Amino acid sequence: MKQLFIRPTIFKYSTCAEFIEEFKIGRGDLLITNGYIYKSFLAALNLQCDVLLKEKYGAGEPSDEMAEAMYRDIGSGYKRIIAVGGGSVIDLSKLFALRDVSPVLDLFDGKLPLVKDKELVIVPATCGTGSEVTNISILALSSRGTKKGLAADELYADSAVLIPELLNSLPFRYFSTSSIDALVHAVESALSPKATDATKMFSYKAIDMILRGYREIRDQGPDARTPLLGDFLTASNYAGIAFGNAGCAAVHALSYPLGAIYHVPHGEANYAMFTGVLKNYMELKSEGEIAVLNQFLADILGCGAGHVFEELEKLLDILIPKKALHEYGVTEQNLEEFTDSVMRNQGRLMANNFVELNQERVYKIYKELY
Repeated sequence: MKQLFIRPTIFKYSTCAEFIEEFKIGRGDLLITNGYIYKSFLAALNLQCDVLLKEKYGAGEPSDEMAEAMYRDIGSGYKRIIAVGGGSVIDLSKLFALRDVSPVLDLFDGKLPLVKDKELVIVPATCGTGSEVTNISILALSSRGTKKGLAADELYADSAVLIPELLNSLPFRYFSTSSIDALVHAVESALSPKATDATKMFSYKAIDMILRGYREIRDQGPDARTPLLGDFLTASNYAGIAFGNAGCAAVHALSYPLGAIYHVPHGEANYAMFTGVLKNYMELKSEGEIAVLNQFLADILGCGAGHVFEELEKLLDILIPKKALHEYGVTEQNLEEFTDSVMRNQGRLMANNFVELNQERVYKIYKELY
């Protein structure tokens, strides 16, 4: 049985200037990033490459419509795609390393050949996505009212570059949503039936680093995160390695309709589903890896295993107060629509559940969180 696969070569630099010099970023490269990142960290470096700013094509998380608009503006002849940003920039950039991108819906439906014809360098600017080491690109498919992931080896980066400097200007809310996403990656990959001893090593180390960092923030305030940003970036990377091998599951699957229809940030949407899914796992099966996980969490949180979900929410509420689904505008009718969407579109993720969740159970989770 395969134990662990890590595709991109991983680099780490203290500053963007070191990265630009080492990688010789220049003519023939296309840099895709956000405006605030470019202005804060890259503009003064006198780059000779072409630059594409995501904001020109809309705010929020990436969609098929956004990808189509960007693709129309990207010329030919680039040798490398350099992605510097959060999950949105990274997911889009993975597609643009392919030869054929449009129609994007055809690409996600498997109707276009997947041919990678450009080198891809990914530099995450948040501590959550982990996407720099995965082969998955996730878009909101606007016409279908859901999100969908495209997973293929052609979407792996050639190089993943960690630069803690990029997190210095990350507002506390974005730090919170992104790092909670990394925590969910780590937990879901630990519980996945595809997990191995090797992948769980990365999962549990990421959980430990993130939760201990959260305890520092709880005890000392939001500014306590600053000296820990390098650790959070590393933890996100570890969680990415783990879920890139073992997969994410129902928390992500159930969060996608909420994010796609009500535009809830990805990490926040995950938190809205997180403990609700775990509690239902426990109702169906309380032994095995979930018992191991709960004891691990209890040791970090300083509570008994029977109170771990309650204490976990108390800690996470310091970063983002948890909301019921109706507080986002979700209606009771939406619950059935969300359930149908998950069962119809998210089989790739639902296959990684700790235990099987049927349609009735998915609706039950939504109803309890409503």
